[in-house]
Amino acid sequence: MTVTLATFMEVLDSSIANVSLPHIAGGLGATQDEATWVLTAYLVANAIILPAGAYMTTFIGRKKFYMICVALFGISSALCGFAPSLPLLVFFRVLQGIGGGGLAPSEQAILADTFPPEKRGQAFAMYGLAVVVAPAIGPTLGGYITDNFDWRWIFFLNVPICLISLFLTSRIVEDPPWVEKQVKESQKGGIKLDFLGFGLLAATFGSLEFVLDKGQEDDWFSSPLIVFFTVLMVVAFVIMIWWELRQLRTNHRPILNLTLFDRRNFSISFLLMFVLGFTLYGTTILIPQFVQTLLGYTAELAGMVLSPAGLMMMAMMPVVGFLVGKVDPRKLIAYGFTMLTLSLVTMHTMNLDISYGRLVFLRCFQASGLAFLFIPINTIAYIGVKQSENNDVSGLTNLARNIGGSCGTAFVATFLTRRSAAHETNMIRNLTSGDPAFVNQVSRLKGVFGGHGGGNPMVGPGSHAAQAWIYGQLHRQAGMLAYLDIIQYLSIFCACMLPLLLLIPRPPKHISAGAGH
Repeated sequence: MTVTLATFMEVLDSSIANVSLPHIAGGLGATQDEATWVLTAYLVANAIILPAGAYMTTFIGRKKFYMICVALFGISSALCGFAPSLPLLVFFRVLQGIGGGGLAPSEQAILADTFPPEKRGQAFAMYGLAVVVAPAIGPTLGGYITDNFDWRWIFFLNVPICLISLFLTSRIVEDPPWVEKQVKESQKGGIKLDFLGFGLLAATFGSLEFVLDKGQEDDWFSSPLIVFFTVLMVVAFVIMIWWELRQLRTNHRPILNLTLFDRRNFSISFLLMFVLGFTLYGTTILIPQFVQTLLGYTAELAGMVLSPAGLMMMAMMPVVGFLVGKVDPRKLIAYGFTMLTLSLVTMHTMNLDISYGRLVFLRCFQASGLAFLFIPINTIAYIGVKQSENNDVSGLTNLARNIGGSCGTAFVATFLTRRSAAHETNMIRNLTSGDPAFVNQVSRLKGVFGGHGGGNPMVGPGSHAAQAWIYGQLHRQAGMLAYLDIIQYLSIFCACMLPLLLLIPRPPKHISAGAGH
């Protein structure tokens, strides 16, 4: 409960500000495009610190590092609430992202070290609740707070939770002996801080997050800024891999433990976690955007479409945590991706007349698959891992989920814009005065908009309004088709994960629920 509290708060903060951007922009005298830096700054800082979290615990200890991150998150949240201008708010969000990014790797490692193998699945189930439920209720909670109070309260909300988390952590969490041994070695000079590795890590993942977040807005590679950060990302990534491998050969402690990828079960788990993040965050953005732009739902009602699925996952997570200790985790992952694929295929039947109840059912159907993925994937990732590598596994799996979420968000934004334009271009070809069906439709609608049926149906009172109404319907239909295209691509993407499960080695029978030391 102690580590889950901070997890829920941190993951919630990655989505709660989304619906508040117009209010933040208005309150600070900025445009909405400028206000998106409130989201980008957090994600960039988060992506940089995530994989480095395990490395930092080597020098100051896991408990101390975790408490510093919680304190930094709480203080920066309060500063965000008091921010008098957008530049200061963005700066405080960077600090908040640094604090939040250091939480997840430490939390999963704490769970893996605290609980024996037979109970670890249920511990990850509790932790998984925060990871999958927080993004679902974030927009709803953010919309409610913004509509009924003030946008600053979405940041002030974190302060009491941070204080409770600090108190509980100081009383309950302890560093295992091997962590204390590593800290003593680093203090004696046995382990040195890798400044070059950290700089390359920041350049790689910071640039990647920037490109994913701003790519569609700046039309991708037509923007010199996007091209610059893409080149920087690729160059920094190549040099980082070379440098980290060199650190291993010279017996230095690397920031990224690339030896984990030698294990097939970890490599495949990393990819599966990426796809889980891609689908979870992609659809969490897709559905509210669909109901608000095409069905006319309010922000709060759009959030209510997602909330029942969050409650369903809350109910199913403990069941999955119990099953992990009894059933081969590969079978649970296969079931999860099968259900996820089938739910997306069923979502492909959506139309503009869909009811609220049907939307809730479709999202809950999808949640029934998502609930069977997070815990078993983590279980397989930890098999065969040394106890001293728990933090590294946590950092990399969380990085996979976050980068997957960013890619899913960028994918939805890009394909929605481009597929809508493509469908609209194809459909608008028929809206000409030479098309009898279009002319007849305009003629019938003229009367509704104050015209009359006589004469040329394409001119006169009401004709322009009739044509504008038809174009509006065409625009909605093109948007609907674009959403269906995205859902189709996501279903294919998830189905392609099923054959990969055949490549995962059979877990030892005596190892369960994330064990393997």
